[in-house]
Amino acid sequence: MNLHEREAAVRRMLEQAPPTVPPDLHADVVRRGGRMLRRRRAARRLMWLVLFAAAVAFTVWAATARPWVEPPSQTTPPLTGW
Repeated sequence: MNLHEREAAVRRMLEQAPPTVPPDLHADVVRRGGRMLRRRRAARRLMWLVLFAAAVAFTVWAATARPWVEPPSQTTPPLTGW
């Protein structure tokens, strides 16, 4: 399409009557939008719950395992009888 054909096509589309919208479309859109917002809110709450559970699990593991403490050396036997 060249420039003149595109302009003519756009003019024809603008001169046509606007498309009609079904009368019950608004109610369907509001219902679906509400459902989408509820799902998004539930997913966000689930994400925060999983994050909190992971933080608690890590804290409990770190408190019991104490990974920052160096394990005792196993290469030399303890000196006894001095």
